[in-house]
Amino acid sequence: MYAGVTSDLIKRVYEHKESLINGFTKKCKVHQLVYYETHDEILETMLREKQIKKWNRNWKLNLIEKDNPHWFDWYDGLNS
Repeated sequence: MYAGVTSDLIKRVYEHKESLINGFTKKCKVHQLVYYETHDEILETMLREKQIKKWNRNWKLNLIEKDNPHWFDWYDGLNS
């Protein structure tokens, strides 16, 4: 699982899907967008990212599965 901040979600997910960015997502082949949040303020966004990154794996799984129990890749819906 990967958590990050971006101002252009469609572009960022595309870069990960195409392995255009070296790092965790390329190395571990993380290519599905299964959860995302939007926030109005960058500070709020960054604080939320840090909070989620500190969570254990089960908390993250529960967060995803609450809204996306079948782990549907939301990228296609964003890109239409």
